[in-house]
Amino acid sequence: MTQSPNESRLPSGVEPVTPYRASEDGSTFALVRTHSKALALHVVGNHDAFRGEPAEQGILCSLSPENGLALSERFDWLRPRRIPEDRPSFGFGDRIGLATPGHIRALRSSASIFPILAQQSVRENTRTGRSFSMVLADAVFGAFRQGYDRGFGADADHLKETTDALEAARLRYSFFTCDPGDRVEQAEKLSLDEIRSRFAEIVNSREMANRYAGRSYAVGEDLFLHISEENLMRAAVKYGGAIDHATRMYETLVDELGSNFDYEVSVDETDAPTTPLEHLFVALELRRRGVEFVSLAPRFVGAMEKGVDWRGKIEQFSSDLAQHALIARSVGGYRLSLHSGSDKFSIYPQFASETNGRCHVKTAGTSYLVALEVIARRDPELFRSLAIHSLAAFAEDKATYHISADPSRIPAIESLADKMLVDLIAAHDSRQVLHVAFGSVLQSKYMTSFRNVLEQHEEDHFVALAKHLGRHIDGLEVTSNA
Repeated sequence: MTQSPNESRLPSGVEPVTPYRASEDGSTFALVRTHSKALALHVVGNHDAFRGEPAEQGILCSLSPENGLALSERFDWLRPRRIPEDRPSFGFGDRIGLATPGHIRALRSSASIFPILAQQSVRENTRTGRSFSMVLADAVFGAFRQGYDRGFGADADHLKETTDALEAARLRYSFFTCDPGDRVEQAEKLSLDEIRSRFAEIVNSREMANRYAGRSYAVGEDLFLHISEENLMRAAVKYGGAIDHATRMYETLVDELGSNFDYEVSVDETDAPTTPLEHLFVALELRRRGVEFVSLAPRFVGAMEKGVDWRGKIEQFSSDLAQHALIARSVGGYRLSLHSGSDKFSIYPQFASETNGRCHVKTAGTSYLVALEVIARRDPELFRSLAIHSLAAFAEDKATYHISADPSRIPAIESLADKMLVDLIAAHDSRQVLHVAFGSVLQSKYMTSFRNVLEQHEEDHFVALAKHLGRHIDGLEVTSNA
């Protein structure tokens, strides 16, 4: 990557934010701050693919999705790429569009973690008023600002519809997370007679029974899983629809992209944990159908709630994780993926070690909470309004999340001293209330003020992100046993 520090080409009154970076055709590019203090891209030289206003020696461009795509065409290190096979990967969700520089700073002490800098779900984009193209552009410009040339991925997260997967594919996303959770049946609640009836309705159920029923699988040296007829029927009824949907989405992506993408199947958002035997069945069926997934997210035991640490019996988690990791290694060597990975500090080292570093962790809401912490410190009155707004929206916003927050345990926000407001972000109940109300806040009358505070105190924001997300990265920096 060549750079030029020559600032003489800057339009008058415009402040540089980055050095000029030269593309192969000799054109140069820099992020600048305009008279209005907004960030813009200054392009000098060939700017045919960019949209902006004429400026001295070039044009000034907004940080739009179209200009982000054009910039990534000039610098290959700004194009999303696939996850290297020998490195752990980490998803940095950015619900606001301002966090990428802080996320990159969190990686400075890491030589192994591969970052997914663009990661949002359709559900998140709907709630924040953003799109896959906007999320990708924010990551591209953030990486350009930091000069981050070590490579990153872009994850179209928790995809439920194939049309959404295709939208992200056409934007050159590199990672697609299929979430067929709506098609996972609660087979645990069905009687054996009901299970038999439902299983008989599955296409090719007889062939499936001949293939799996009564077989034992050696998973590693110490784990043997026997699939009885009843276990097979329950697993097939529970996950059959999900497997069908994941297969269809994968095949559609192959038609669009060939084989050059990473694919994850996520069955984490279910009421009941995924048993090792169910995990084995899902993995074997996906492989048999030709689905080349790089990671799978089971529903682990214990409380894997948003934005707070894991809760449960650690001995049970350890046993469960060890079996899931053995299955992942024995059925193609894919990654185990941890959802929700935000703030699960107590289990990161074990998760990384047990998987020999073949793991993926997704976070999103924890970066939003870091932004709220900055606001609480810099503009207590705004934060107080945001917290009250979040409480009012909680009853509706919690519907799609597995959380245990009880708003009645949150102190009266109006009467809290300013210096105590930041404590709400650390307390379990208020932290989760703030977490799930992000959409209501980010599409409210407070959004402009919200962004203004973060932009005015962006260094505080980046430092706080680097510190908090750095804790996540440090917890996963475990030497592989492979």
